[in-house]
Amino acid sequence: MSMAASLPDCLRALSVTCLCLGTGIAVAELQRAAVSGSNSREQAVQLDAASSEVDYRNNTVNFRDIVITQGAMRVAADQAHATGLNFDNASWIFTGNVRIAMDGGKLHSRQANVEFRKQRITRATILGDPAEFEQQRKGSPDVARGHSNSIVYDLVGGIVTLTGDAWLSEGQNEIKGRELIYEVKEQRVRSQTRSGDNDRVRITIRPKDTPTTPGGVTQPPEAPHP
Repeated sequence: MSMAASLPDCLRALSVTCLCLGTGIAVAELQRAAVSGSNSREQAVQLDAASSEVDYRNNTVNFRDIVITQGAMRVAADQAHATGLNFDNASWIFTGNVRIAMDGGKLHSRQANVEFRKQRITRATILGDPAEFEQQRKGSPDVARGHSNSIVYDLVGGIVTLTGDAWLSEGQNEIKGRELIYEVKEQRVRSQTRSGDNDRVRITIRPKDTPTTPGGVTQPPEAPHP
């Protein structure tokens, strides 16, 4: 390792080495040192995994039973494959029971591509059968829920794009279409259609006393008790 390397680079390289050796105590101590020794106000990225394999020649790393946290953000999966041994500019592919939790929201899928820029999670693209999303609406007890073939969550812009057999519900109202865009901060839904596209946007507005399931199926009223 070059003596000219910065302290954060040295810490990240040493962190990967500790993971390869399976020394969980050393990793924990290293993470605390990185947090206390950093002048950045950004929240530290914490990584925990059952095992890891590092390919220094190709600059890739594989993890099993992995959990990555940063503040309120949490990403967990059965496996992960990363390009780059740090979080400054890297793309991570998570597979197998992928769960992503952020402030007031959740994503669930079989696969996710998560992008890190300057040690922050900036974008998550998830694929599933279907991929599922939910977000607590601010100032409301209602939860926005949706599913589609793929979901892209732009954390910087606060935009969730559901593509392919997309369904989104905000409480009692349901929207179906080829592509739906949910703006988290504004709590606004937009639909996308292309020129010549035969797909139509369908909106269902239900009475407030009509319960629905997360899959959008209306529940029949309960039978009166004798």
